[in-house]
Amino acid sequence: MTKTETYQHPDAQGYYGDFGGAYIPEMLHRNVAELKSKYLEIMYDNAFQQEFQQLLKDYVGRPTPLFLAERLSKEFGATIYLKREDLCHTGAHKINNTIGQILLAIRLGKKRIIAETGAGQHGVATATVCALKGLECIVYMGEKDIERQAPNVARMRMLGAKVIPALSGSKTLKDATNEAIRDWINNPNDTHYIIGSVVGPHPYPDMVARFQSVISEEIRIQLKEKTGNELPTHVVACVGGGSNAAGAFYHFLDELSVQLVAVEAAGQGVYSGMSAATTQLGKPGILHGSKSLLMQTADGQVVEPHSISAGLDYPGVGPMHANLFVSGRGTFLSATDEEALQAALHVSKTEGIIPALETAHAFAVLGRMNLKKSDVVVICLSGRGDKDLATYIRELNLVD
Repeated sequence: MTKTETYQHPDAQGYYGDFGGAYIPEMLHRNVAELKSKYLEIMYDNAFQQEFQQLLKDYVGRPTPLFLAERLSKEFGATIYLKREDLCHTGAHKINNTIGQILLAIRLGKKRIIAETGAGQHGVATATVCALKGLECIVYMGEKDIERQAPNVARMRMLGAKVIPALSGSKTLKDATNEAIRDWINNPNDTHYIIGSVVGPHPYPDMVARFQSVISEEIRIQLKEKTGNELPTHVVACVGGGSNAAGAFYHFLDELSVQLVAVEAAGQGVYSGMSAATTQLGKPGILHGSKSLLMQTADGQVVEPHSISAGLDYPGVGPMHANLFVSGRGTFLSATDEEALQAALHVSKTEGIIPALETAHAFAVLGRMNLKKSDVVVICLSGRGDKDLATYIRELNLVD
């Protein structure tokens, strides 16, 4: 077990085992210290929880269904359920966290919201809640991701957000995060940074995981209703930074009978030099305010990641997941670009659900899991595939 005696919560300094903490410039110390001292008190205040739960129900559309995928179950010889986060308002799980953080920001007196985004789902979710609450919204997005996620860029602008391209480095999620942190340093007083994944300085990984934990909270209740047992044998989720996986795993982290399967992006192959399989390739390092596993050169320079899916195109992983990997509590697999594309096509034709490219990675490993008839598998279907249609059309030759 870890230093914290639980896989769920970090220690007082924000460490999950050896990973986490808050490595931040002096200019951000006040903001992060304010968050750290107040986030739990605010989050679990009765009035906050009442507003949060009401918005999840009436605005987001929770609880999301737990769907028995009968044809996939028959194919893989186990009982397979899909947790339908793709049916959330905005099309992905990201809205769970942005609803929580916008309510937190308002209670902290912040008037301006910034965010980073890769696939665009977090950017859309942030722009959505800013529109809902009437706050200024600036979203940083890598220039490369702006090109490959054009529908989400249009959605953000329609919702009133200003989308600013990140032009440095690989022009993807890492670089968008760098730009957002620079903005926060320059605007520390009136600005709240809504981080979209379980990354960044403490308390962000814990805070985001708690907001996303509604996913596994619902899974337990729904499984109990459907099977009489609230514990599955496996929970499967894709992992970039890892917010949907953190949410899907959260209420099972300390249930050691439940296998937690995290699926990273192998890109063109884990060892091809074009990959984002962080746990396979990474070493302990510091990025974006926390210590975690990080793809880096021998002298500590960040290795540029690659994935066909913008949301998994990140050189690190959240500290909770790094601890799950190193401790052996989680099983970390990976899927290539091609495997994810074929899995997306297969799920679409088999269950009538077009998944996001990120989510498709989770489906791609089912054949490698040696499933038994008695197994009950829950896959977090974290997002819908509308945003990836241009990629699907191009890569799968869907247009004559």
